[in-house]
Amino acid sequence: MFPHYAEPVARAATPAIAALLAAEVPHQVLQYHHDPRNESFGEEAVDELAHVVGVDPVQVFKTLVIALPKGLAVAVIPVPSKLSLKAAAAALGVPKATMADRAAAERSTGYVIGGISPFGQRKPLPTVVDASALSWDRVLCSAGKRGWDIGLDPHDLIRLTNAVTADIRAT
Repeated sequence: MFPHYAEPVARAATPAIAALLAAEVPHQVLQYHHDPRNESFGEEAVDELAHVVGVDPVQVFKTLVIALPKGLAVAVIPVPSKLSLKAAAAALGVPKATMADRAAAERSTGYVIGGISPFGQRKPLPTVVDASALSWDRVLCSAGKRGWDIGLDPHDLIRLTNAVTADIRAT
């Protein structure tokens, strides 16, 4: 487990945490200071968590909503990486993907940009997780609120989101 960076959250403060509690998945909620003026949400998480808690920056994952020919999907990749839309589309079995419109992403997931979690979405979306997650015993991803992350086993991330795994980082 990760060392505690903040007081543990005892109740389900977000739908993402509620989903993990309902599934009885071992996890840890980590909180960090979110500056409301900062729009580089993933980089802020890396700066606040990876450097203070001591995890590798590529162990911190961001959740991106992408638009497919018939709906939306989620791509989960390490914060320092860029998404290959072509690889994500191929992993999801469609010919192409683009980044989703901000309003559509927020409406579909029920979360705000910078706090979109792969868990507890209003409408669960098809998900692809970068295969690099499997090289870690624990990864961090959004807990559904800016300034909150969840530490968990990547196999639980993949299982709970019914995700496929593939190398979806741009080279």
